[in-house]
Amino acid sequence: MHTPPRLLYVVDPMCSWCFGFAPALARVLEDLDPAVQVELVAGGLAPDSDQPMAADTRAFVQQAWHAVTERTGVEFDHRFWTECEPRRSTYPACRAMVIARAAGKGEAMLAAIQRAYYREAKNPSDVATLAALAGELGLDPVGFEAALASPATEQQLQADLARARSVGASSFPSLALERDGGAELIASGCLGEAELRGILGAAGLLRSPS
Repeated sequence: MHTPPRLLYVVDPMCSWCFGFAPALARVLEDLDPAVQVELVAGGLAPDSDQPMAADTRAFVQQAWHAVTERTGVEFDHRFWTECEPRRSTYPACRAMVIARAAGKGEAMLAAIQRAYYREAKNPSDVATLAALAGELGLDPVGFEAALASPATEQQLQADLARARSVGASSFPSLALERDGGAELIASGCLGEAELRGILGAAGLLRSPS
């Protein structure tokens, strides 16, 4: 039985380049062939940590934010660096996306985390932030918070990380194509709309012009 092609979007909600990539990706996906299924795969940029972000890491990430703006025009709320206590810990946000994905709200949670982090100076490394976002999406915040700490969620996150590795996605954002029983990495990095459209078009994933 023929299965539809699947486009895997390997993304970390706290990756600034993924945030910069989001507008171009959204525009291109508007022209995606309806037969193609899109699936989010958690990237897992930085494991759990309760330690404040080191000064050199803070400088590196802040520099990345400015570089993303220069490349894509996407703006950031830099109050985050003075109003929050940054931690190099993206696994909680990845788990939140995985939980929401199971409820059919993965894309909405990804967008909500990016908005909170990059536009509203909130910290998605904090469970309270993630539970509040779940409530905004119509999910039960208490149950969501419990799910963030559950072994089943951790198991699913690890499955996502293994899946990302299996298609060669070692940086984010990345796109992989599953088709005819195989999988291949087709795009990596914060590509522009024209380049991305060319790649997906060459792979036969876009609607034919009418």
